[in-house]
Amino acid sequence: MTQKTMAVIGTGVIGNGWIARFLANGHKVRAFDPAPGAEEKTIEYLTGVWDSLTDYGMADNASMDNVTFVETLEEAVQDADLVQENVPEREELKKQVLSLADEHAPATAIIASSTSGYMPSVLQENCHHHPERIIVAHPFNPVYLIPLVELAGGKKTVRSVLEKAREIYDGMKMKPLVMSGEIDGHIGDRLMEAIWREALHIVNDGVATTEEVDAAIVYGPGLRWALMGPFLTLHLAGGEKGMAHMLEQFGPALKLPWTRLVAPELTEELRGKVIEGTATQSGDSNIQELEERRDRFLIKLMGLLDEEGFWPSEKLVRK
Repeated sequence: MTQKTMAVIGTGVIGNGWIARFLANGHKVRAFDPAPGAEEKTIEYLTGVWDSLTDYGMADNASMDNVTFVETLEEAVQDADLVQENVPEREELKKQVLSLADEHAPATAIIASSTSGYMPSVLQENCHHHPERIIVAHPFNPVYLIPLVELAGGKKTVRSVLEKAREIYDGMKMKPLVMSGEIDGHIGDRLMEAIWREALHIVNDGVATTEEVDAAIVYGPGLRWALMGPFLTLHLAGGEKGMAHMLEQFGPALKLPWTRLVAPELTEELRGKVIEGTATQSGDSNIQELEERRDRFLIKLMGLLDEEGFWPSEKLVRK
């Protein structure tokens, strides 16, 4: 892919993850974050993940020298091909930042929000210059390794912008999923949130510890989901007749009160169980060591997924 200039607004965990992915794919980055010490934290972050990126594979022209911090948002977006917004999940703040980006970025630039919850139609409301190029491009942590990015357009988004965005993210070893519509929380987060709520109930009720809940996913459905996801996994559960038999046999169970999709009250007792449980699971490993272990595993796992060729990207791009 031809080298592009990416503007990154907000350099927390997600913003820095985007910077790492952009740099690893040979692009230039202009970053803006008003927080004190933001540039130093980004350089420290990049230094910490560069070995993982090297193992994953980089462009020949990849370099940490290609990131430049600037003093204002206007300066960050002025020559951008893509603007990636990553400010905190506060609606009015995001609208304000996106409105400024829309005012000062080139008309040809795509402006993408990393929001995990807001719909693009909401984020477009204060963009009066080119609202048709405002989209959601929601990644998953760690952004520099996890390939999925959920792309969604709002009421004012034109289809060609989503297609152009798909090509850009696809060119950075990502798996862009262009959504048919828009919904709060998009797809992946809504599914994760459902499991998270159930997990909290199980721990809160003393049925299992955090470690036991994690083990139930890691050594059970998580193994199958890593390749096929919930629908195709259940299709296989139906035997020769597939999903038709599965729904006939297990459909009635959907009426049983197994799930409680409203989260339990986050009491001090529940907080203690979750915090103490994850601390016990971590043992003597600090966060950095756990991240390095996770990254090594993800690189190996994605290699297996590539071998199996699961992702039917051409089928997921709706015309």
